[in-house]
Amino acid sequence: MVRVTIDERTLEVEAGSTVLQAAERLGIDIPTFCYLKRLPALASCRMCLVEIEGQRRLQPACATAVTDGMVVHTNTRLIDETRSSMLDMLLANHPLDCPICDKGGECELQDMVMAYGPRASRFRDAKRVFHSEDIRLSPVIIMNVNRCIQCQRCVRMCEEVVGAVALGTVEKGMDTAVTGFEGSLASCDQCGNCVEVCPVGALMSFPYRYKARPWDLVETDTICPHCGTGCQLTVGTRKGEFMRVRSKVEHGVNRETLCVRGRFGLDFVGSRDRIKRPMIRRDGVQVPVSWDEAGDYLRRRLSAVASKAAGGLASPRLPNEVLYQFQKLMRTAFRTNNIDCSSRWSTPFDALGPLVASFYTRAPLEEVIGNDCVLVVGGNVTDENPVTEYLLRDCARRRQTGLLMLSARPSRLDADARAVVRVSPGGEAQGLAAVVSGLGAAGQALPGDVFADIGVKTGRPAAAADSDDPDRLAAALLEGRSATVLVSADLLRSPRARATLYQINNLLQVLRALGKGLAMQFLFDRANQLGAWDMGVLPTALPGLRALADDAARATLERAWGAEIPSEPGLDFDAVLELSDRKRMGALYIAGSDPMMSYPDRGFVQRALRGVDLLIVQDAFLTDTAGLADVVLPAASYGEESGTLTNNEGRTQKVCKFREPAHEARENLAIFDFVAALCGQALRPSIHGEIFGEIARLVPAYEGLTQDGLGADGAFTKAALAPPVGEFFAPPSAPIAAGRLMLITGNSLFHNGYLSERSEILNTVADDPYVEMSAPDAAQLGLADGDQVVVRSAQGELTAKLKVNKRFPNGLVFVPENYRSLRLNSLLRRGEYPCPVEVEMAHAAFEIATLAGVGAWPGNPG
Repeated sequence: MVRVTIDERTLEVEAGSTVLQAAERLGIDIPTFCYLKRLPALASCRMCLVEIEGQRRLQPACATAVTDGMVVHTNTRLIDETRSSMLDMLLANHPLDCPICDKGGECELQDMVMAYGPRASRFRDAKRVFHSEDIRLSPVIIMNVNRCIQCQRCVRMCEEVVGAVALGTVEKGMDTAVTGFEGSLASCDQCGNCVEVCPVGALMSFPYRYKARPWDLVETDTICPHCGTGCQLTVGTRKGEFMRVRSKVEHGVNRETLCVRGRFGLDFVGSRDRIKRPMIRRDGVQVPVSWDEAGDYLRRRLSAVASKAAGGLASPRLPNEVLYQFQKLMRTAFRTNNIDCSSRWSTPFDALGPLVASFYTRAPLEEVIGNDCVLVVGGNVTDENPVTEYLLRDCARRRQTGLLMLSARPSRLDADARAVVRVSPGGEAQGLAAVVSGLGAAGQALPGDVFADIGVKTGRPAAAADSDDPDRLAAALLEGRSATVLVSADLLRSPRARATLYQINNLLQVLRALGKGLAMQFLFDRANQLGAWDMGVLPTALPGLRALADDAARATLERAWGAEIPSEPGLDFDAVLELSDRKRMGALYIAGSDPMMSYPDRGFVQRALRGVDLLIVQDAFLTDTAGLADVVLPAASYGEESGTLTNNEGRTQKVCKFREPAHEARENLAIFDFVAALCGQALRPSIHGEIFGEIARLVPAYEGLTQDGLGADGAFTKAALAPPVGEFFAPPSAPIAAGRLMLITGNSLFHNGYLSERSEILNTVADDPYVEMSAPDAAQLGLADGDQVVVRSAQGELTAKLKVNKRFPNGLVFVPENYRSLRLNSLLRRGEYPCPVEVEMAHAAFEIATLAGVGAWPGNPG
């Protein structure tokens, strides 16, 4: 620690702290323009100059390290004159258009001039003008370069945090101008973080432009619904209408940054696809009715199917309180444990449950990824959890964290990784087994039985041309004193998910036996997937991830709920569909999910849902699944009801209401009460605040939490980790080598599920539906970037634009799952992933079809 005196006030700070950081601790304001907390000091704006006794010149507070005994002055006459002169120089060329500038009222330059600026300017020359009109850099970013004060915040944010390198500067001195390549941001993430950090109105949000003044907005702090990172949002509305999103640097895991979905993708709440009124099926057609009519119809139909099996599916985007109440409704009113929370995969909870119970680290992501090594297994962080990618890049570059990647699909983080092991889709288990084998060879001399089985040969995966050997990854893990494993939920798509989870368990056990500090978290692409598991929306687990067979846990819940819980294990959603296909399902209740778009084998799902006696869909939007329902109940969308979400860190945060439910929609909890009453039951409590209190009493991880105690940054649930079972799982057999192209799917940067595609703003920046593959594969097939191609499987086919990715591994084809027009799940088969496909030029396929007399192409059902 070193002692420093600032404006006659003394304190001790850590060695290496800057004068600016020390002043902040004392509550002393030092103005800055170019400074950003998360980036190294640039010291270009010279607004933070201070006097230091013993030094001849003024020094920048943001870049000057404190030394023991240093005496600093921040408010002398010389400093005041210098700040005033700096502001006078900035104003010399700054346009006087504050009345029409979107930044007016929250402009840092305005604030600085009021506090420190001159009352009259010494400059009389004509102002410099770069362009007479604003430049539209992208569909969402517009620039007035004349207002730019050359602080470089936007350029540094884009390059050093986001990793996109879409902005740069030209010329020098007072002629410096920020721009995109040839006036375009075509290669940009469109995240808008440059707009967020711009201190003036040089960079603006085009969708928000001229829509409101900041003092007209009602701002609500809430949580992003688009992925499991759980970023803090501040939503601005005007007269109840959604206007914009920003974020606060002092709160949340995201530290002010957002991805394109979080900043620009919330306008989906006003989608024209909203369900306006309840609907029931009459004579094979859905007709709108009143809530009372829907209730009468539903009561009769429920009574008719009471003797048959029931099932439920709830979206992991819904708040904890809604999910908790849903599973309570299904278990008590519908008398079934046939409930699930994912329509994209079947969760192997026998492998997943022990992994979560023994290793899941409920702690801040920034702390978790601060370990010596971070291994990311599976998925593409850039597209699935963009803000998590920003934080990982920051750790790799600033904190020298060893970033390690093991996946089938490349991501932008590969450039910052120390080792990248590229495996075939479904080959993650084999790749992990090879890493474990490498670790085991180094640990043979250590005591303990955990290493006894490691010597079994793993059948090492064939390395891609740009892939590192698994031994290099193992060596990096051995060198570090601590390690974090981040697991993409995308792995759960594969039929080999169970084997992959077992090998992750092996890896964590070996690292623990080697004395490494350990952390493990999932990277979910749904906002409340961990919360859904915690709430017990599972066929074999109760709230708190306690086994359904645990009599004591079941008895505790029965006493609290005043109703019995069936003791028989339930069916997951795949098994529920199988039962429905055999016409043995009485009632199926789907809340907020669209399996017609997300579950593999669209034809099977459609047939199964039509085989249900009574299909109830509760949703805000008219989805393909809702189109098959016997009863459609219009529910509140995101932002129309309050509650809590539990993010990937295990942090529970408040998601807040900022508008009223549209049309005749009701809050989800009110609809559950409505349905329970039709079944002759009463769900108590039924208000979200009281339900959260019940969760805090009955779910161990949430014990002691209160809504008031969540605050701006939420509160962490507790991880009562059980000791690992000690079982070491045998290495998996090698994946079947495929001599053809294999199709995988997942999220794209601009879309991740049916909510995002209902955003008009995101649809202006998102690529058209596309097919991604490697350059060598495309060349071999005679295809070029931008060609229209047909992707054909044994199940079906689709047509889309080809995107050639030079970093893509050979033999792999990627199609995003989020474009409804593609109906990608029509190509996929249950239990088969990845999917063998053929790819060819679209017009060639048309010619073949025409010659064969098939008729119009594509889309011909025959």
